[in-house]
Amino acid sequence: MLKFHLYEATNCHPDPCIIHFFHFSPGNSGQESLQTDIAKVISDYPNGFRNISGDQVMDNPQTTEFESKVLLKEAIKCRVFKYSAVTKDIYSWEAEMVKTDNFDEASKKFRAIYNSIQHLSVPINGAYAVFTADFIKPTEEIKFTTIVFDPGDKTPELSQLKIALLLENEMMDWVIKIQVYEREREDRDRGRQID
Repeated sequence: MLKFHLYEATNCHPDPCIIHFFHFSPGNSGQESLQTDIAKVISDYPNGFRNISGDQVMDNPQTTEFESKVLLKEAIKCRVFKYSAVTKDIYSWEAEMVKTDNFDEASKKFRAIYNSIQHLSVPINGAYAVFTADFIKPTEEIKFTTIVFDPGDKTPELSQLKIALLLENEMMDWVIKIQVYEREREDRDRGRQID
């Protein structure tokens, strides 16, 4: 089980910045690496992902896209998105993990990534956000499957935060993505979803 501690420093940026200390127990290093990197993303959520946003990739009136400084092992690409809204800007982070024309391969990887995210525990201000979701078995006939992990109710600071695991058919390929986003951003209305 990954244990993750956050400490706040106030002299490094006009807004508080986060210093990360990680403690690991023996286990699956690939799973721990994924958990560690997602925990880094979650820790920067209160800052609008500013500390993990790299170079700007694209800009249009509603969305600005940045390179992510947090890169998941084996990810094809990782990005930070800023959505312009009426009341405030809304941020999300996304990693494209797999792109293959083999559904069985994609389905197995989807399950493995789900297992890595399930029960991810992140302490915030003395309480633990534990991200959980029921597994949905993808089928080749359904072109879009989403599992949304909820942080529970122990950490009000993360109440709007979700982790989504997506498997979708794009043209001839199956693509797996991990998203970390604020719930205020409307979820897509496609496919089966648990929230």
